[in-house]
Amino acid sequence: MTFPYDQARLQALINDVDSKIDDLGKVATAASHVQRRSRGLSEQDLAEIERFAKSPGAPKELKDLQRRVDAGEMSWADVASGRAINDEGVQKALAVGVPDLQRAYRAIEEGQDIDDIIASGNPVPQPPVRSRRADDDDEDDGPSHFRKDAW
Repeated sequence: MTFPYDQARLQALINDVDSKIDDLGKVATAASHVQRRSRGLSEQDLAEIERFAKSPGAPKELKDLQRRVDAGEMSWADVASGRAINDEGVQKALAVGVPDLQRAYRAIEEGQDIDDIIASGNPVPQPPVRSRRADDDDEDDGPSHFRKDAW
């Protein structure tokens, strides 16, 4: 079997990869010098998180995390700073918010105003999901499945 690239082409590819790695190092160095606009969450922000976690509308995973905070296992500052990110309970509580973050991201991509998205607290309402049976077909969009006898 012959190698599909000649030596010059292979060396050009290696040089390209090396160049991109060098560029990545430069970007990483520049990023490490960037000053954050915020010093993180304020005490008021953490109090708001705790208030929501204790509210009736909070997801179960967040309430479970609040119980652990109340028991002294960790603090909301530990969660916010990332010190507790490897904790399974923290990951479960954070995962609950992922659909909202995805909706916010889609809203931003669609060009919605960021301040409006934040103010609404519910960026893009999800349309109701219609349950379908396996043999249910919509006439306007054609069948979604085929039986053996269709061919």
